[in-house]
Amino acid sequence: MGKLTDIQIKAWIKAGERFEGKSDGDGLYLSYRASYQVPIWRFRYKFAGKPRVMGIGSYAELSLSEARKLARELSARVALGYDVAGEKQERKAEALAKLEAEKNALRVSDLAEEYFERQILGRWKHPDIVRRRIDKDIRPSIGHLKVEDVKPIHIDDMLQSIVKRGAPTIANDVLRWTRRMFNYGIKRHMLEVNPAAAFEIADAGGKETSRERALSREELIRVFQAMRIAKGFSIQNDITIKLMLLLCCRKMELCGAPWSEFDFEKGIWALPGERTKTGEGIDIPLPRIAIEWLTELKRMSCGSAWVLPARKMQNRMIPHIVESTLPVAMSKLKAHLGGMEWFTVHDLRRTARTHLAALGVDPVVAERCLNHKIKGVEGIYNRHQYFEERKDALNKWAVLLEALIEGRDYNVTPIAKAKRHNQ
Repeated sequence: MGKLTDIQIKAWIKAGERFEGKSDGDGLYLSYRASYQVPIWRFRYKFAGKPRVMGIGSYAELSLSEARKLARELSARVALGYDVAGEKQERKAEALAKLEAEKNALRVSDLAEEYFERQILGRWKHPDIVRRRIDKDIRPSIGHLKVEDVKPIHIDDMLQSIVKRGAPTIANDVLRWTRRMFNYGIKRHMLEVNPAAAFEIADAGGKETSRERALSREELIRVFQAMRIAKGFSIQNDITIKLMLLLCCRKMELCGAPWSEFDFEKGIWALPGERTKTGEGIDIPLPRIAIEWLTELKRMSCGSAWVLPARKMQNRMIPHIVESTLPVAMSKLKAHLGGMEWFTVHDLRRTARTHLAALGVDPVVAERCLNHKIKGVEGIYNRHQYFEERKDALNKWAVLLEALIEGRDYNVTPIAKAKRHNQ
């Protein structure tokens, strides 16, 4: 039987009596130093002829009977030749090493950040698109995982969750960027196997087919009416949609445009090649109404260097609105369009091209309005920019658009076919 009792121990604690050690026998003793908040159980033994001591817990954690039971178990291991204190130190060291390794482990979010900074930022025309895919899709799904722990099932779950929310095209984009990101990690010796390598487009959003949607005059009138009454549809969004239609530009060409590209006196938007899909710069003529809309946007930009500065701190790394801003804003129009077939932001360019054709604009001029390259042999030898012809075409298109915005159709006289310049 042991020498200590619970009554004794509780009395010592109540009296605040401090001591170096009170033995219970068989190597177990209780220590209650001045620096201790509660008494501590210790176990003494000899190993290889040398005295050893180890703490086994506090009186708050182990009752007297539990401490005696643990001491008997430790004595049995010592009798078998085990250094129980050494084992405890090894377990502690292993646990600390594991914690340190876990703390310093490379996560997918870390890989994504390095990939974005070294491979995307400053190299891609629209880094905000990749930034969006990382922040909205990749990071929330697999960002917390260690890179070596990512399995194909994690990639599949991420892609299918995107498809289920009705965004198959985004699922395809996420697959492409995820695959490239892990390939970068392999080249940087961060991992050995790409968990997305086995996936194809069919495993994500499926094959993408070209859209044919173009809005008619009647549909444009309905859209402009909806833009005026839709709750939460801002003036900036209203003007942005109209400018995209009128100037036939791509979404991020306008959303990421700085004011330095615009010359209101000359009526030109000098869009540089590094911000175009074709890689070729183009001077876009600005009709009168476009300058009026842009002037209004400049007033609302409150001194920003960007035509459409970021709203509500969307992303501190991106100073202008991101690629999802317009689609989200346009979704607010659905309730006011009745059963009208829905359309996307990209359909606005197709709509503009369709109406340019209806206005009798020469196909080559219309294609140049969209900054499309001229195909075939003519594209190789014909380097003419058709600025004056495009100016006439956009002015004619502006007249029609203004009429549609006012809610009335307008019969515009088609442009007479002009002789092409081959320079």
